[in-house]
Amino acid sequence: VIEKPFGHDLESSQELNDLVTEVFAPEDVFRIDHYLGKETVQNLLSLRFSNELYEPLWNSDHIDHVQITMAENIGIGSRAGYYDGVGSAKDVIQNHLLQLLALTAMEEPVSFSPHDLRQEKEKVLSALDFFGPVDQSAIRAQYSEGWQGGKFVKAYLDEENIPADSVTDTYAALRLAVRTRRWQGVPFYVRTGKRLARRVTEITIVFKRPNFLPFEQRVTAGQSNNTLVIRIQPDEGVTFRFGVKVPGASFNVRDVTMDFSYGHAFTEYTPEAYERLILDVLLGEPPLFPQQKEVEESWKILDRAFEYWDTLDTIDTYPPGSWGPLSSDHMLARDGRAWRRA
Repeated sequence: VIEKPFGHDLESSQELNDLVTEVFAPEDVFRIDHYLGKETVQNLLSLRFSNELYEPLWNSDHIDHVQITMAENIGIGSRAGYYDGVGSAKDVIQNHLLQLLALTAMEEPVSFSPHDLRQEKEKVLSALDFFGPVDQSAIRAQYSEGWQGGKFVKAYLDEENIPADSVTDTYAALRLAVRTRRWQGVPFYVRTGKRLARRVTEITIVFKRPNFLPFEQRVTAGQSNNTLVIRIQPDEGVTFRFGVKVPGASFNVRDVTMDFSYGHAFTEYTPEAYERLILDVLLGEPPLFPQQKEVEESWKILDRAFEYWDTLDTIDTYPPGSWGPLSSDHMLARDGRAWRRA
């Protein structure tokens, strides 16, 4: 059982795999990604493939873009020895978030068997590319000092055991594309960071606006795109935002939400992610564990981002308690979009 990240780049992941497979058979190697053990992540497959409502709309004809966010409101704590030199992109995007992207974008598998699930995820990761030039599609930053939650917090560079010249990212955002017919022209925005406004992990599917509206513009001024939000933590559930008429004599449309919460809908015990994964290891059931090809395809994207970042002399900063650097907002603004304020 090997905890992520599996290597620190493509080359090291291949070297590590060669070493491990000299001793163990491939089916005896479990690369743990605890996000894949979360109930809501597995529910993503149920949401897509057991309901007639969503799958016919799950394509570029109807979806404008996808956002995948993992935000933390804490700093690095006592993890400086591990974190510096690794950073948010390698710690979270290469494994957690690209796995979530693969599950979101994959085609329907023939079955729920490990082989069929992995085959579809591998296709997505193999088709992954940057949505436009890398220098316009890869953002990194560090948190600066400031006030958060009513107390003053240190900048990343002032944390204990962090070198004064460190360029390790505590925030990273990528604008990605899946080069398939289903997703042609649909950007996938992924982001993660420390010392952000709140702790949340979610997948946001933003649908296109209707091609034609039989209303005056003022009627729908209070309505935005239909949005499906799959909340992975801390309040596991699903929210759908859509427009309805505001009560009254005049005709105006405004956004409302329908909410499903695991905590309210089910009373059954929900195992922790590691609890579920360790049980699967003991049982020898591998569907939730990525194989080496998935790991390598993920590193190929991250390596390209770091090749670009290594050419930069400086690194952006952002205040604690914010939602990241302005450069990340500008990346979406150039596309006429904005990050969802989770």
